[in-house]
Amino acid sequence: MSDQKLTFEQLEQRLFDAADILRKHLDASENRKPVLTLLFLKRLNDIFEENVEKLMKDEGLSKKEAENKRRHPIFYLPEDTRWNKLQNVSEDVGSKIIEICKKIEDANQKKLGGTMMVSEFNIKEKYPDTALVKLIDHFSTTDEGYFRLRNSDLENEDIFGDAYEQLLEMFASETKKKGGQFYTPRKVVQLLVELMEPKYDYRINDPTCGSGGMLIHSRQYVEKSLKKEKKSSKEIEELLKNLTLHGQDSNIDTVNMCKMNMVIHGVPSFSIEWGDVLESPKFVKDGKLIEYDRVLANFPFSENWEASGKENDGYGRFKYGIAPAKDKADFAFILHMLSSLNENGKAAIVCSQGVLFRGSSEQKIRENMIAGNKDENLQGDMIEAIIALPVALFYGTGIPACVLILNKNKPKERKNKILFIYAANEFQEGKVRNKLRDKDIEHIVKAFKAFKDEDKYCHVAELDEIRENEFNLNVPRYVDISEEEKIIDIQATIDELKKLDKERDELELKVKQDLKELGFKV
Repeated sequence: MSDQKLTFEQLEQRLFDAADILRKHLDASENRKPVLTLLFLKRLNDIFEENVEKLMKDEGLSKKEAENKRRHPIFYLPEDTRWNKLQNVSEDVGSKIIEICKKIEDANQKKLGGTMMVSEFNIKEKYPDTALVKLIDHFSTTDEGYFRLRNSDLENEDIFGDAYEQLLEMFASETKKKGGQFYTPRKVVQLLVELMEPKYDYRINDPTCGSGGMLIHSRQYVEKSLKKEKKSSKEIEELLKNLTLHGQDSNIDTVNMCKMNMVIHGVPSFSIEWGDVLESPKFVKDGKLIEYDRVLANFPFSENWEASGKENDGYGRFKYGIAPAKDKADFAFILHMLSSLNENGKAAIVCSQGVLFRGSSEQKIRENMIAGNKDENLQGDMIEAIIALPVALFYGTGIPACVLILNKNKPKERKNKILFIYAANEFQEGKVRNKLRDKDIEHIVKAFKAFKDEDKYCHVAELDEIRENEFNLNVPRYVDISEEEKIIDIQATIDELKKLDKERDELELKVKQDLKELGFKV
């Protein structure tokens, strides 16, 4: 490896090239696993080697002492799982990868147990030795020599996590994953995190966590905030031990990917569980849901769910109403998240805009969440803001989305009010998918913090206005987004037409004169 630091663009290109190696054998949904698995193994190997060398240098340890498991609290690599063990294999490569993954899991059971289920690598029709060897070589060498992914080899430590997420984004695009299933665009994650402003001692949860972006970026936000406060590295490390990150997802492959993503981003402490959060929430203590300071989520839009019997839910999640069973689990997810908040908790939830205006039981849920219901002992005033997002931000769905912000304890000046923000017109247009820009996020966050009217952009609606609209929360009902009609000066238009007619007549006369001079009869 040369002394030149690896840039984000260089790393991104190498990852994209890796994805190309298996294309002739597999479709995008299948080549994701070997690329991400080998990338993960290489990154772990290089960081481990770097940590060992640092211990030898800083503490004067022998190599054997520096490789001792107790000196590696985030993760440990047994000697027979190192990258050079893969480089020397040319036959039954898939079996060797499976063996190494299993040993790494066993050595890091708490964080990585069960994550690297790669038994299909034995199917040589899909994963031939030649292709896997080529992939291993791709992550081993460059034209300049040995390819390394140590922190010291990167332009900055953040670029690896960014590049890894870029790879997830590419696979999400290619496999056309439904919105919320495993990857939320980073700019949408950034928006939710900035709206929620997490702190170092918060409990944070994402009950449909996908690849873990909400949790990872929440931690990064906290770390940057502490750096702005001029905290030392040691102080930051100690304070971050108070941050709780919990996630759950119903897809086991996604759960495994999330855990790997957390480790790759250097998150030392987290808990990610597998299971359907509506049927079997995992973060429970003494028969009750664990409560959080912040919940951030992008749940799968318009999912089916088993609504029957949920009025007797053991956790009391659906007291505001039961979401429709057929393709409309949206409010079931929302009410689970509301129930997961502590008395001062807030949530930022990406939803389809259908939750804002659909009728029947969903209308009743909105009414109960906003106005409450004394007869049923339901506290209202749960919704703080609604943000209409641009179209086509998410993979695999054209459903218009919004951000729903819940707050269990609004400040006095915001009580019985909801801020409506129409941010749908501010975005960067893309060929396949649109993107939020930093200035778009800044505008939304600034408007949310100000909590006041802004012409054509946001409006603070009081309870009476919302009641008049029968608890329909469709943002254009509250924010005037109509374009002003252009006033046409009819007399000026007539004068312009006369001028054009005169110019045309003069031009026609000149052409005729020129033709006569050339001998043509006109």
